[in-house]
Amino acid sequence: MEFRRILGLPPYVFTIIDNLKQEARRAGEDIIDLGFGNPDIPSPEIAVEKLAEAAHNTRNHRYSASKGIPKIRQAIADLYLRRFGVELDPDTEVVTTIGAKEGLSHLMWVLVGPGDSAFVPSPSYPIHIYAPLFAGAEVQRIRIGPDQDFFANLVEAWETQWPKPRVIILSFPHNPTTTCVDLAWMQRIVDFAREHDVVLVHDFAYSDTAFDGYSPPSILEVPGAKDVAVELYTMTKSFSMAGWRVGFLVGNAEIVGALTKLKSYLDYGTFQPIQIAATVAMNEAADYPKEVNDIYKGRRDALIDGLDRIGWEIEKPKGTMFVWTPIPEPYAEMGSIEFAKFLVQEGKVAVSPGVGFGPGGEGFVRFALIENEQRISQAVRSLRKTLTKL
Repeated sequence: MEFRRILGLPPYVFTIIDNLKQEARRAGEDIIDLGFGNPDIPSPEIAVEKLAEAAHNTRNHRYSASKGIPKIRQAIADLYLRRFGVELDPDTEVVTTIGAKEGLSHLMWVLVGPGDSAFVPSPSYPIHIYAPLFAGAEVQRIRIGPDQDFFANLVEAWETQWPKPRVIILSFPHNPTTTCVDLAWMQRIVDFAREHDVVLVHDFAYSDTAFDGYSPPSILEVPGAKDVAVELYTMTKSFSMAGWRVGFLVGNAEIVGALTKLKSYLDYGTFQPIQIAATVAMNEAADYPKEVNDIYKGRRDALIDGLDRIGWEIEKPKGTMFVWTPIPEPYAEMGSIEFAKFLVQEGKVAVSPGVGFGPGGEGFVRFALIENEQRISQAVRSLRKTLTKL
């Protein structure tokens, strides 16, 4: 049989490392997992308590609203006003999504189709590449990362490639490359989009995960951004609520309305007690993202300072819960998959091979800061014994 939308999907590279990790663990090995970016920090206690309370109320067991209950949409509007100074109409400029991946995937269904194209950073978080493809569109990859001028690369692609994109997908701070931009950069891309009549979709997953005085800007802070832009905000990283699947699409009312209409045919929203608990988290645990951020900063410093001491020098990222680094020169010829396999088999440390984020990621690996500082220090000690060529 042929399965239409998955015919062109390549093997999921990350499963290679995950399978090796699972085999080693079954054999009794202690593998330190710095691969899959699955947050380990607990969700806010107040949200957990409210979830339990709301779940005991049988009225909340019924279908909810696909666009999100009014209070959760008001809560995200209030958060944007507090955090970014951005005013949102909770009725027309906010829709709740079942996490950012679901939101982005279904958003592409209403924005692009066969014959259309989308500009996507390369390397990139996989759903940024495949969401437009699932909708039938062509993807044009724009280089991003160390020593790359993403905006210049984007302009060059616009001038030389066809068809012109209907959508440009952005995500800053960027996963996996940790590239960060400032508000002036956002102004440039908004001006570009308004001039060329193209939609900007900004995945703002790491809105609160930033260090050393850096504060990631919302694209909606730019005057006029709502003419061309929407933004995906998620509680996954900021509030460490990954499994809850609570996200939002905010911004341009026409685009938000289109996704809202589509979702009304597809789902009844997240389980209502989850929406109630997420509302409480935003309203009453507003400082929790800072607590989470401080933990990630400690882990970042433990990893990079430790690797520096063994001869693997890495620049500290200003954002995300990841560290993106070229493979050390003595091992570069191995490529990212073989190097990642080497680290898990010999060093007992799992990382993500860069090529799993697209061809532009070859030659790199990504560390996820999902173990505590003691385990990270243990990983560094193990890598010291393994990377004997450093």
